Amino acid sequence: MTNKRHTLWRLIKGLFMTNPKAMIVVFIALIFASAGMMSISVFIQIIIDDAIMPALDEGWASVSSRLFDILIVMIVVYTLAVVGTLAYTQIIAKVGQDYLDDIRKAMFEKMESMPLKFFDQKSHGDIMSYYTNDVDTLRQFITQSMIQFAMTALTLFFVVGVMLYYSFFLTLFIALGALVMFKVTSHIGGKSSDRFRDQQKSLGVLEGYVEEMMHGQRVVKTFVREEKTKAEFDELNERWYDDAATARHYGNILMPVLHNIGNLLYVLIAILGSVFIYFNVTNVGFSGIYPFSIARIGIVVSFLSLSRQFSQSVRMISQQAPMIAMALGGASRVFDFLGFESEKDDGYITLVSAMKHEDGALIESEHETGVWAWKSYDEEGTPFYTELKGDIVLDSVDFEYVEDTPVLKDISVYAHPGQTIALVGETGAGKTTITNLINRFYEIKHGTIYYDGIDIKNIRKPDLRRSMGIVLQDTNLFSGTIRDNISYGRKDASEADIVNAAKTANAYGFIMNLANGFDTELSADGGNLSQGQRQLLSIARAACANSPVLILDEATSSIDTRTESLVQEGMNRLMEGRTVFVIAHRLSTIKNANAIMVMDHGEIIERGDHETLIEEKGIYYQLYTGALEME
Repeated sequence: MTNKRHTLWRLIKGLFMTNPKAMIVVFIALIFASAGMMSISVFIQIIIDDAIMPALDEGWASVSSRLFDILIVMIVVYTLAVVGTLAYTQIIAKVGQDYLDDIRKAMFEKMESMPLKFFDQKSHGDIMSYYTNDVDTLRQFITQSMIQFAMTALTLFFVVGVMLYYSFFLTLFIALGALVMFKVTSHIGGKSSDRFRDQQKSLGVLEGYVEEMMHGQRVVKTFVREEKTKAEFDELNERWYDDAATARHYGNILMPVLHNIGNLLYVLIAILGSVFIYFNVTNVGFSGIYPFSIARIGIVVSFLSLSRQFSQSVRMISQQAPMIAMALGGASRVFDFLGFESEKDDGYITLVSAMKHEDGALIESEHETGVWAWKSYDEEGTPFYTELKGDIVLDSVDFEYVEDTPVLKDISVYAHPGQTIALVGETGAGKTTITNLINRFYEIKHGTIYYDGIDIKNIRKPDLRRSMGIVLQDTNLFSGTIRDNISYGRKDASEADIVNAAKTANAYGFIMNLANGFDTELSADGGNLSQGQRQLLSIARAACANSPVLILDEATSSIDTRTESLVQEGMNRLMEGRTVFVIAHRLSTIKNANAIMVMDHGEIIERGDHETLIEEKGIYYQLYTGALEME
């Protein structure tokens, strides 16, 4: 219950802080609207006791002016109620959208700050569910449930006040019925809230599975797994159905129970009121404040109307309980998402464009010069610069994704400026993990990684990653033009930079053969291009970024033999003068590497250049000659 209250308080507080003045106006408007709803019972009492009953004795002419005054008051009250209703509905819609806009921005900002392991542990569909289903429950809460709840609660407040004004005894009687109603609501509503949270969780899992199957349809059909995937979907869908049905069950039984309790109260009030009138019971109200005699018919009729409004208000509040429970479930997931730990970055050294002074000293430049430097500060706060050369050293590095399950063991690699280091080995040997650690996508357990003599933990992650270009086996292109995708990693890229990058990657030819050239719009993930063309654009993107260090992770694995020869030529130009880490299954592409590391189960078992390893006739020799295959 504490967590639910905390979630509700955080939700309402956030909404109020979005626009405090507007929310105050909403509250005032709600007061006018709810007072107008309640006032009909008061007008009934006044009309009966101050107009109809006197008219039976004195005639209608004697009370006509009184009726006119009552009519004027009613017009004023209901006009204010209408204005209040129009005001709060329009204002809360605007404030609600502003709040949801802030929530979505905060969620996306949080997502962008997450470490990669977060995306390894959660399906993309489940993450999407935060943005769609969970945020939509907040929209329904703000624009419907919360306002309806507040409106009804204010009406209930006014109703109880008037009932106490009329008859303390009858109000106590109503209070006993209210106690029963609230006990029922608390018991059933509490169970409903828990079930709605379970429903949101299972819906996220279900949508994650659907997204995964949509992405992998080619594989599903290739391996004829349609029936299996349908069975798995049915199982997840059934789980969501059970959670949703249970949540709805508790929500749906609440209203009939409360409705009948309200009917019972109405009948009992009618009986008691009749008894009071028959026996002419007096002084049942607050004597001295408004010494009504309960025997007055108008009070009894008004009280019956008030009891009906009281019961309806309790039912309305209870009716919103399932929607509020669903919103709290969604809000809880959203706040949990916003509370996930962001990627930590304790680095303080930055990457800057530099130029060399006549005496050889580095000075910072506002424009790109082709020379990069690491900017740090001495103890007195004076900046000093270390030229970025691309000297990378992994010194006795251990790493594990899961505790006590080593992935890399005592890895030492030395990549001097301009060298090409090739990593080969079976799938799962740890090749890609090494490149992930150099980028600090994950943190090492033991050892140190140095970049130009600097511990990479001291370099700000954005600056560290900006110094490295990367081409992956799985290309990731974005909706937009080919020009946008090539310049993705370099905001200030000129048209000449983009064209030169395309030529470097040998992508220029196929681009110019397209109807719109560099302005060709790409569909999702470049679906309107071939796999080879997508990979060429990925290489062109790395070329445009012009990073001093380059990581090629199976960069040519998805390219046919004819295209590979074109790509290899471009890759050779791209690699010139850079420190390059290459992961490749095609050993023919790494013959010219300065050093080749053969990995097996997280360890380097052989190292040397191509000729040396061939002469040793070890694992590399067997892989190269085909005696062994990399699985």
